[in-house]
Amino acid sequence: MTADPTAVRRSALDALTAARSRTSALTDCVEDSELIAQHSPLMSPLVWDLAHISNQEEQWLLRAVAGREAMRPEIDSVYDAFEHPRATRPTLPLLQPAEARRYASEVRGRVVDVLESAPLHGRPLVDAGFAFGMIAQHEQQHDETMLITHQLRSGPAALTAPAPPRADSTGLADEILVPGGPFTMGTSDEPWALDNERPAHQRLVPAFHIDTTPVTNGAFLRFIEDGGYRDERWWTEQGWDLVRGHELAAPLFWRREGGQWLRRRFGAVEPVAPDEPVLHVSWYEADAYARWAGRRLPSEAEWEKAARHDPATGLSYRYPWGDEDPTPERANLGQRHLGPAAAGSYPDGESPLGVRQLIGDVWEWTASGFLPYPGFVAFPYREYSEVFFGPDHKVLRGGAFSVGEVACRATFRNWDLPVRRQIFAGFRTARDA
Repeated sequence: MTADPTAVRRSALDALTAARSRTSALTDCVEDSELIAQHSPLMSPLVWDLAHISNQEEQWLLRAVAGREAMRPEIDSVYDAFEHPRATRPTLPLLQPAEARRYASEVRGRVVDVLESAPLHGRPLVDAGFAFGMIAQHEQQHDETMLITHQLRSGPAALTAPAPPRADSTGLADEILVPGGPFTMGTSDEPWALDNERPAHQRLVPAFHIDTTPVTNGAFLRFIEDGGYRDERWWTEQGWDLVRGHELAAPLFWRREGGQWLRRRFGAVEPVAPDEPVLHVSWYEADAYARWAGRRLPSEAEWEKAARHDPATGLSYRYPWGDEDPTPERANLGQRHLGPAAAGSYPDGESPLGVRQLIGDVWEWTASGFLPYPGFVAFPYREYSEVFFGPDHKVLRGGAFSVGEVACRATFRNWDLPVRRQIFAGFRTARDA
């Protein structure tokens, strides 16, 4: 991204506008009663996310950047994500839909004015428009959260989108060898990169093989049919406890009916597509499948090396295809479609080594716990990353169809508890060379 102030302001406005357009689409498609309702104890009411987005925008862009007085200081604690667990948020004095929309509109109007004149240098929070990029990413992350809520809600479908394109993957190898050696992991010069992506550092990774595409539904069905959910050998102790305690037998939202596997996707029931990447599996399920297949999950470093390292030049790119921004021909991002494309799609987005769909389609579980990089510095607040560091959270990489383009790059790190199944997560496997 260029540091030219005019271009930075344009990029920031475009990113904020795209995020708000998506927020509106996710909240305008249902009645107010659906916005207020809590569709799952795992998620907030949609109206909470709507106001939280704008409260964060006000706090960071109007107060921290522009130095303005608080518009609604009395609601700060209501929309503090660390103060109130999701399950309890319906009991809070939430802004109702019309008021939340007015608040969002007023905040955004003032933010646009600030963006036109705010200095974009002189302190880390504003250098290269960082705060504006951070807020655009934050809103897109909550858009993904709201999309998960749409998947969990009952009733008829409220969202529509065209099916993703298909590509001919005939002759595509099952796996790719990634040569051993050092590569540059993380970033120090991506202007809107978040703290956990920093700093760039050298990482030595031995040679390994990695799947060319994410594991498909058809492949995962073979694990199911071979008794994978009934065989303790493939599971960690905690994973086996999860299987038994919740009687797991298939990915979330799947059911077997009349000899056929069906899935529910955003209110519609359809047959499970065998050539699509498997979705809605926990880390434990991904790990068990890998063990059953005689393979393993890739480490986070292995995943990133496969995604951005070019052995011919020794460079690490922003994306598998290079440094250019994502396009619809390269990756399935931004809720353009409501599901992943068939495995082997997006040849224009493959890495220098020929690995496909590393960006978009499905988040990919890795074997790694969420830990700081050497030299990590929390910025601009500890609660974004630092408080989550440790082995309890597993790293996910690559984004999914649900992820906004501004919040997805080859260095971007996501993390979650290994029990999570409602997120748009799948995986690919690896093995030692």
